[in-house]
Amino acid sequence: MNETEARSSRGLFLLTILTGSFLLFLVQPMIARMALPRLGGAPAVWNSAMLVYQALLLGGYAYAHRLAREPARRQATIHMLLFAVALLWLPLGLVNMNPPADGSPIFWVPWLLIASIGPLFFVVAAQAPLMQRWYAISGNKGEPYALYAASNIGSFAGLLTYPLLVEPFTALNSQKWLWSGIYLLLMALVGICALKIWRTAADSPVAAHEEADAPAIGWKRKLYWIVLAAVPSGLMLSTTSHLTTDLMAMPLLWVIPLSIYLLSFSVAFADNQRPAYWISRFAPLVMVVAGSFIFMPGSKAAINGLVSSLSLLFVVAVALHNEMYRTRPAPSQLTNFYLMMSVGGVVGGLFCAIVAPLLFDWTWEHPILILSAAVLLPTITLITVNRDDPKVPYVMAGLGLLALVLGVASGVLEPDSFTIGKVVIASVVIAIAAIVAGFRVPFLLAVAGLLTLNGGWYNAQLSLDGVRMRSYFGTYTINSSESGRVRWLTHGTTMHGMQLLDEPTLPISYYSKNSGVGKALAEAPALYGPNASVGVVGLGTGTLACYRKPGQTWQFFEIDPLIVEIAKDRKIFSFLEKCAPDAAITVGDARLTLADVPPGQFDVLALDAFSSDAIPLHLLTQEAFETYGKALAPNGMLLVHISNRYIDLNPVVAAEAKANGWYAALRHDSPTEEMINKGARASQWIALSRDPAKLAQLTGPLANTKSKYYNADQWLKLDPPGKTQAWTDDYASVLPHLSLWKIR
Repeated sequence: MNETEARSSRGLFLLTILTGSFLLFLVQPMIARMALPRLGGAPAVWNSAMLVYQALLLGGYAYAHRLAREPARRQATIHMLLFAVALLWLPLGLVNMNPPADGSPIFWVPWLLIASIGPLFFVVAAQAPLMQRWYAISGNKGEPYALYAASNIGSFAGLLTYPLLVEPFTALNSQKWLWSGIYLLLMALVGICALKIWRTAADSPVAAHEEADAPAIGWKRKLYWIVLAAVPSGLMLSTTSHLTTDLMAMPLLWVIPLSIYLLSFSVAFADNQRPAYWISRFAPLVMVVAGSFIFMPGSKAAINGLVSSLSLLFVVAVALHNEMYRTRPAPSQLTNFYLMMSVGGVVGGLFCAIVAPLLFDWTWEHPILILSAAVLLPTITLITVNRDDPKVPYVMAGLGLLALVLGVASGVLEPDSFTIGKVVIASVVIAIAAIVAGFRVPFLLAVAGLLTLNGGWYNAQLSLDGVRMRSYFGTYTINSSESGRVRWLTHGTTMHGMQLLDEPTLPISYYSKNSGVGKALAEAPALYGPNASVGVVGLGTGTLACYRKPGQTWQFFEIDPLIVEIAKDRKIFSFLEKCAPDAAITVGDARLTLADVPPGQFDVLALDAFSSDAIPLHLLTQEAFETYGKALAPNGMLLVHISNRYIDLNPVVAAEAKANGWYAALRHDSPTEEMINKGARASQWIALSRDPAKLAQLTGPLANTKSKYYNADQWLKLDPPGKTQAWTDDYASVLPHLSLWKIR
């Protein structure tokens, strides 16, 4: 093969790998978006989807490994045949399956995704290892592992292309045909590669002979690769959960950790190893500095916590993946290597997506994986140390133990405070960690001390006190004031209801009497008579129940069974017990459960189903509003809670109102200091009705939001939606409505 042919051949295989990887990771957020109307928007849904992708990736890698042992022509025939069979699953889409009635989709979500895209994902997943193997046996020279770095650039591009270019500008129906078209292009490229090895490779079990001649890979080495792959994979998912639970629950954050994870492969497997070497060398220092911010209570919803978490993920992933690359086998055993890597990815995903939610009451998998990474980092010292000196291991062990003791002591004495003394101790622990870097156990002790000092002990104490609970949909904390007078529920950093124990029937937080929903529910008897029927989507602590009047019929819709347990436990919150003990509670996603109620069931329907600032897009689409309209009486009232730290939902609801005949008004409640002291919180609610007279009966004359003279007690006109189009199940994007300046 001359130089021109070699460049052409390498370019062909490179293009095929890039296209396959792009396609593979374009489908991940795309299929998750398609599933929103059935699954909702909880971070755990994304983690479950990631577990499915990793399992299918493992299947694809195992298939590539087995296929590589066959004669070259047989490989080409079998692979093209499977590509053709997978065409039966085009165009891309979801099978017709609905969630289980008990509202717990922990195992149902994987099954839905496997049934919908399993064969397609499986055959595309085999591209990276199989094309590298075909590249090696078709007479090409050069390092095939470098092609894996290129494949992850394609993966990275595919993942970011979706939220930045595809979702904002194309509807789902167009997206599925776009993906299907690229699949056909990939099939053509693979066909050309198959034709190339058919022509240039002898029809004999070349790969099997090569593997027989190569040194056998022991199970210790395979287990080492599995562990090195499992920790970054798990850390990627635990970082996602940590960020969306304890920092900021913006949907776009879900793809950032995965993008960084993919990018780490491109650095770790590149021909130029200098960047990977220097990142690995300073990974311990980045770990201890970033670790000093990750669990600090003061870093919640702050940019330093975000940067620290993502920096830690990147350097750890590069360092551990580069260690895998350093210990890679000969190209003839390439598929075996990738198979072990994929097994590790599944192990990490299984731990975070299935085991951790069932085992832990908080995202404890995150610190566990950070400590695991501390043990696995390459033993590269940051300072010059004579390892041959017999005293050195004892000195390092002593320093590591000192760091742990200092961290625990500071964490116990000042669990939830940020003082000069804690800063000094943290600086000492960081300095010790830098000194002992390269010594696994001492460094582990130092990192544990740092995590304990900066929020670790505080979080452990909350778990020991039994005030934390976890379900598939999130982690919840029952908080109490020092006086014991106030109790509130938080999901991540978002408060989901508050109760004054000496005034247990007073609605407060976002549901005070001056809020939009408070005004509407208080006026329900005047609007709809004494026997008004009220529905509430999102139970929370059950605060709204205390607006119930005698003769009214109430029904709550809640997706999380754990929230129902919390709200009904009178030892925690007593709103339901005292105000509406016989109110019906329907468990399941509101889109599905509301569709089953009789038409015209409710006079008032309150929508308050957002979790920790995450926006369930499927509850704000035209199809969702059609469901609400059918469940409401012809002159019924819909109340939508749009309070959010990062996303402006006003134009979204305004666009729906304009497009589908709803009359709407906004109430922005900014409580006085006196009301804040009583537990009221600022909120925005939009009231909608198909009957303008009924809406006017509630709101009175509407003020203009641009006027400086409107009364704080007035309802406001909605701002025009501008260019915003009403969301549909086929098209919806939060990107144009993000308020990034609020992230600080």
